[in-house]
Amino acid sequence: MIGFRTLYVFTGALLAATAWGVPPADPGLDAVLKNMDQASASFKGLTGQIRKLAHTQVVNVDDVTEGTIVVKKFKPHDIRIRIDFTKPNQQMVAIGGGKAEIYYPKLNEVQEGDLGKIKGLVDQLMLLGFGGNSAELQDAYTVTLGGPDTVNGEKVTRIVLIPKSKEILQTVKKAELWISDKGITLQQKFDQGGGDYLLSTYSKINLNPNIPDSAVKLDVPKGAKRTKLK
Repeated sequence: MIGFRTLYVFTGALLAATAWGVPPADPGLDAVLKNMDQASASFKGLTGQIRKLAHTQVVNVDDVTEGTIVVKKFKPHDIRIRIDFTKPNQQMVAIGGGKAEIYYPKLNEVQEGDLGKIKGLVDQLMLLGFGGNSAELQDAYTVTLGGPDTVNGEKVTRIVLIPKSKEILQTVKKAELWISDKGITLQQKFDQGGGDYLLSTYSKINLNPNIPDSAVKLDVPKGAKRTKLK
């Protein structure tokens, strides 16, 4: 089974969010979800930079990786993502079409896996990424307003999400999203319990550019070794 940290690397990120059945009672939360729905309705894709921090509490260590991200929406519930990490080591990640791949240039090796039985888990995590809507989000999570904040000098609103799925709760105790006035997620945090968390911050976002299909596929040399993703 693919580990949560691997899934987190794949998704890399961002967001979606109108209430499911009943509008939110909090007018501040209502405004955030409305902005997110407007962004979701027109979302086709994006490019940007990503900084991912994995904090391990027991040894008080932060593992930081940086790179670029490309996201393309082919159709509803068909989002393809490619992340090229450049620091501290090169690593290319692609997820979409029911499979996931990681390419390690120094080893010239591709690890690949079929999402298969965990596709439902991936779909729920992708709600915290790109192109979803608030109806789907609130169906899967209990959503509350966190409050105003800033990310990279830009005003945002933080919202807090508690998974309703027992399967998700095994790996994600709580998620936090920092949403811009345009309804785009600039930062997300996954609380894994025990003080461990994963934090992704996005910058230099170019929303809805013309993205070719090839931009979300891995360009792997023919002679690369292929192994199964654990």
